[in-house]
Amino acid sequence: MARHLGRPFGRLLAGLAVAGWTTAAAAQPTRTSHQVAGLEAPAEILVDQWGVSHIYAASVRDAFFLQGYNVARDRLWQIDLWRKRGLGLLAKDFGPDFAAQDRAARLVLYRGDMTAEWAAYGPKAQGYAQAFTAGINAYVGEIRSGARPLPEEFTITGTSPDLWRPDEVVRIRSHGLTRNAAAEVERAQITCAAGLEANALNRKLEPPRDLSIPEGLDPCAIPAGVLADYRLATKGVEFTAGQVVAQAEDIPADAIGSNNWTVAPSRTATGRPILANDPHRAHGVPSLRYIVHMEAPGFSAIGAGEPALPGVSIGHNGTIAFGLTIFPADQEDLYVYETDPEDPNRYRYGDGWETMKVVTETLEVKGQAPRTVELKFTRHGPVVFADPVQRRAYAVRSVWSDPGTSAYFGSSDYMTAQNWDEFSGAMSRFGTPSENQVYADTAGNIGWIAAGRVPVRQGWDGLMPVPGDGRYEWAGYMDSSDLPSRYNPETGWLASANQFNLPADYPAERQISFEWSNRARMARITQVLEADGDLTLAEAMALQTDPTNVTAASLIPLLSDIPAPAPDLAAAIALLQAWDGRTEADSAAAALYEVWLFKHLGRATVKAAAPAAAQALIGHGDQPAISDYLTAAAPAERAPILAASLTAALNEVREKLGPDPAAWTWGGLHHARFEHALAPRLSPDAAERLAVGPAPMAGTMLSPLAATWRPSDYRVVSGASFRMVLDVGAWDNSVAINTPGQSGDPASPHYRDLFPLWVKGDYVPLLYSRPAIEAATETVLALTPAP
Repeated sequence: MARHLGRPFGRLLAGLAVAGWTTAAAAQPTRTSHQVAGLEAPAEILVDQWGVSHIYAASVRDAFFLQGYNVARDRLWQIDLWRKRGLGLLAKDFGPDFAAQDRAARLVLYRGDMTAEWAAYGPKAQGYAQAFTAGINAYVGEIRSGARPLPEEFTITGTSPDLWRPDEVVRIRSHGLTRNAAAEVERAQITCAAGLEANALNRKLEPPRDLSIPEGLDPCAIPAGVLADYRLATKGVEFTAGQVVAQAEDIPADAIGSNNWTVAPSRTATGRPILANDPHRAHGVPSLRYIVHMEAPGFSAIGAGEPALPGVSIGHNGTIAFGLTIFPADQEDLYVYETDPEDPNRYRYGDGWETMKVVTETLEVKGQAPRTVELKFTRHGPVVFADPVQRRAYAVRSVWSDPGTSAYFGSSDYMTAQNWDEFSGAMSRFGTPSENQVYADTAGNIGWIAAGRVPVRQGWDGLMPVPGDGRYEWAGYMDSSDLPSRYNPETGWLASANQFNLPADYPAERQISFEWSNRARMARITQVLEADGDLTLAEAMALQTDPTNVTAASLIPLLSDIPAPAPDLAAAIALLQAWDGRTEADSAAAALYEVWLFKHLGRATVKAAAPAAAQALIGHGDQPAISDYLTAAAPAERAPILAASLTAALNEVREKLGPDPAAWTWGGLHHARFEHALAPRLSPDAAERLAVGPAPMAGTMLSPLAATWRPSDYRVVSGASFRMVLDVGAWDNSVAINTPGQSGDPASPHYRDLFPLWVKGDYVPLLYSRPAIEAATETVLALTPAP
């Protein structure tokens, strides 16, 4: 297998010595004792050399209590900010510039029956949340009593951490990944500007679909700011010197995804399944995900999850392993209403009018009097925009308003499964985000299951906004048994990378989605997993960090169509033609290709092929759609596009890296640096102290080593902060990496210690057995109940 990957494996050895680390020479651990209010029996937390906490509790309740206590110990600022953002409480701490975001966040809170909500996650979920939040509150209580120091971010902002209620864990919906409402708006606006055909370069639809305007919709009735509240509700918290700002550069939709695969024993060198997962999200400090290990009588789990949620969503127990990627089901729609000229809170429905539900709430605002805000809801969901002059209102319908759709919390149901039947049963109840879950167990079985709430749209496709007058209702949800899955396939492996993956014989009438991620990552994964049958752990790691961009193999040959290129352009073409498509940090060709592909080729194609009225809306277009257009075009038609765009890219790279291609490197442009969210409010020295990096980095948005960069400065903004490769059944051979570190405390050695390993594509052991953990333990926290 190594011959297919082209990566050195000396630093990728699985087991207890990975990336230069060794447990054999571990120093005697530091041991501290502490009494904790709310703990019911003595327990221990063993923190290993890499900052991973291993919790040993006398009961399941205490295990989740200590998970909350421990994450507060490591990540209190992060989870407190997550809670305040989700509940719409930012203005209370940070001032009036956050009031609009608070109001928007409250629009998407779950407001239904809590009995149904808890029941949807299984019989143990509420207890998990109660124990988890009690643990967080115990740590906050220690801060309030002076027994623990206040994390410095609270001192910087003049704020303090709040106490949690269990229902807040699930009522918050704003952290869920959004789906295609923005794409619906884009299509309508492009159609208004230049007709349906102008959408061709905007987004590729799979399976192929002819666009149509829904009956009753005026595409020109969709205003530019229709999703302003929606975007505020689902965005992170961004500080400037005292105010919140919109994100300057949107992360491409393809950047929000993941890779995973599961390989049967018949195709591995270990004779056991190998399961790998690297979820991709926006990068930050601290990391989006947190690794934890929890042990109690009748309960065992290790892996990563969202820090503010109990349990783990990616990892393993003693019997099964699991890993997720987004399965891009269409889980939302934008509805357009005619409102009553006599009462803007009434909207046309059927033959009459319906009245919106109006909820009045109070926002506390730092330095100002409280504000009263109105939140409006139709039968479909929150009203995100209203235009009383044009007598229109707009609401987003999403699965997240239903019980059981708190993002990722469904892991509370599946993480304790012991076999495929139990696992698939739990996944049949899973709500959001819709997922490709891969599975493996110690008996040698592997599987894949697509899970999540998928609306049934009868006679319409969800690709554009629709009138909210009753003609376009969801007819319930697809039955989980109608979603695709596979178990122990003959191929011996299963994988997903958010690409179009409906089976060839999948019934066309079951419309799940027409919008999927670029299949480039999956194409490379397929090349490697199909090529051999003796996958090793090291090779699985190398595949996760493989920087190959397979689009080069189809696009670079087109450059031969450019007639008589000037000498400098001919040299640039020759550089690309000799390249293997690997976006290594030291590659000159990668620097030129990436700048060409993502900054110039798409825009040049749109300028040449799209109607002028729609070009600004389409922007760079959709890379698969651009590639399809260029491949199908006549050589004489595409040659000017290729020549102009590559010349522009060549000029940009020269400007940034100098005139000599021998001195170019992709890492000279493409770099990883994480800045703390509070950096704009800090002095330069303080901001630098909290920052991590920079470091040159390989990869790109379209390689398995996902490293999406922003056009303004080539900084990596999203990708896999967490990676995991599991040796199923020989668990101590498993490895993982988080970045920049496990801790959110800038004073902790685990704040940034994993960053240099992550940049190089290295891993650390994900230890599971008590003896191996003890050999690697750095700190022992001996905890007892407070009297």
